Amino acid sequence: MQAPDDRRRASLHVTLGLLRLPPRESELQLLHSWLDTWNGIGLIAVGMHRQGLRLSLSQIADGEWCCYFMRDNTLLAPRGCGVAPTPWQAVQVAAWAGVGQDAVRE
Repeated sequence: MQAPDDRRRASLHVTLGLLRLPPRESELQLLHSWLDTWNGIGLIAVGMHRQGLRLSLSQIADGEWCCYFMRDNTLLAPRGCGVAPTPWQAVQVAAWAGVGQDAVRE
């Protein structure tokens, strides 16, 4: 039986992986309508926080957002980075990069 943290990490990994697919099917459209929002950013941020990562999100220019997920020590390289035209896309890309690194190491 998996520990709750392992299940959360697996759920986060699957969700972020599905968000990378084009929303052609109704199920993926529903997922995007739920997570391609400011509330969705909060949900992903909480999931990543449970993995020990904190969020930094900034607007670089009109239509350009940058997101980093990092550990508490800001001197270390970020675990995930994403740049995209919308804040939720930047967060999703950075989160996928952060979770993907964990998956490769395990």
